[in-house]
Amino acid sequence: MSSLRDAAIARDVADPLARFRAAFSLPAGVIYLNGNSLGPPPGTALASLAAVATEEWGQGLIGSWNSAGWIEAPTRIGDKIARLIGAKAGEVVVADSTSVNLFKLAAGALSLRPGRRTILSEVGNFPTDLYVLQGLSALTPGQARLKAVAPEALIEAIDADVAVVVLTQVHYKSSRRWDMAAVTAAAHAKGALILWDLSHSTGAVAVDLGACRADLAIGCGYKYLNGGPGAPAYLFVAQRHQQAIRSPLTGWMGHAEPFAFDDDYRPAPDIRAQVTGTPPILGLAALEAGVDLQLEADPAQVEAKGAALAEAFRAAVSPRLEARGLDLASPAAAADRGLHLAFRHPAAYAIVRAMAARGVIGDFRAPDAARFGFSPLFLSYLDIHNAAEHFVEVVESGEFNRPEHQVRAAVT
Repeated sequence: MSSLRDAAIARDVADPLARFRAAFSLPAGVIYLNGNSLGPPPGTALASLAAVATEEWGQGLIGSWNSAGWIEAPTRIGDKIARLIGAKAGEVVVADSTSVNLFKLAAGALSLRPGRRTILSEVGNFPTDLYVLQGLSALTPGQARLKAVAPEALIEAIDADVAVVVLTQVHYKSSRRWDMAAVTAAAHAKGALILWDLSHSTGAVAVDLGACRADLAIGCGYKYLNGGPGAPAYLFVAQRHQQAIRSPLTGWMGHAEPFAFDDDYRPAPDIRAQVTGTPPILGLAALEAGVDLQLEADPAQVEAKGAALAEAFRAAVSPRLEARGLDLASPAAAADRGLHLAFRHPAAYAIVRAMAARGVIGDFRAPDAARFGFSPLFLSYLDIHNAAEHFVEVVESGEFNRPEHQVRAAVT
């Protein structure tokens, strides 16, 4: 095994992204394979939070809405995220949560396709996406209905009643990746719109919304963008739709003139119409630091390294553990998946807990998936070599059978 360890060290020496590791605040002795669920804090985010709290809020008080640029933060940070996802300036805004943004844009899509009422998605999509779409359908009976089909049946299911197709580009559990350009073209060919959830894509894999002529998209700020727990989310509306789309949540910050305090709502003529309430400034400060850091990295190098890390882990683990009931639940080919891997095992939860006790942090997804993410900016090839060795030892030794690893925590 020493030769494999030496090879990992050599790859780290040649890694063009190695310098980013020092930008993150991570606990000593921890190999963090859960940045696909919650990214660790960049040091600049911690400094920015302190400065915003003590100086801008503490000293500038309400005047900081103007003097510190708080009021422009949703569009300013949105324009930065646009550069990561192939969008133009003025097509992305930071607001609300992914769930709220999905509700707004799914309802907005229906407003763009009068006469059509079907929202099409896939069975097994991220649960909150399905829950939100179910709620929208229940709220507007006769005007909207959710239809969820098996992934392999999705393209054929796009018919003349489909207003919008809603998909997560990289599946939250399996890591399977949709061909964004092909699916978008298929939706458009039937007159439907497309709404992409980019939560497991942005900052991880190549995304070019403009090139594939996507209509709408949403994403979270706390995974690969490292914006912190509960970080504000973002949404994308292609410029060609902004005049016509209507948000169902017409809050004051989406008004054409918020500080005119009119009784009647008049939507802003651009992406600002998708903002609802007062921007969460502390959350935005942390998110902006994470986005700024991400923008320093070459996106092609980010995806290539993440794929290489994942493949190194898979190659080290799968052949040695298949006989012990471990089954790869992600696509075998790196081109068909995002930057995380899922492995099925009857004792997946206990395995994840046993690895955490060793300082290797992954997560569990019901009913039987151990999931590990390979964030390229702070993980090294040596991390992956060591994590794979821990994984093999935990499974081969039966260490996961200890009673303390069987107790379910509230968050898995």
